[in-house]
Amino acid sequence: MDRIAALRSMLAADPSNAFARYGLAQEYVKAGDNERALAEFNAILESNPDYQAAYYHAGKALERLGRKDDARAAYERGVATSRRTGDAHARSELEAALEEL
Repeated sequence: MDRIAALRSMLAADPSNAFARYGLAQEYVKAGDNERALAEFNAILESNPDYQAAYYHAGKALERLGRKDDARAAYERGVATSRRTGDAHARSELEAALEEL
């Protein structure tokens, strides 16, 4: 069974498994399927808005799709969340991504 199929199987058993969903999103990134990756990152953020890495990687997927305004919005939401949760490392990565846009 390939990794994508294995992760889909895990999610079928437990749709709330953010770790499996993040892994699936990253597999889609590796495959160059940014639309599917973005859908998975967004699903993570819908159920777990404090999942910091999803903001960064959703923004990067949006950049690769040429959607810079949407990427900026994702990064900004991530910065606001990282301020609220006190995650200085995530905030610095998100702010750096904003500066690079």
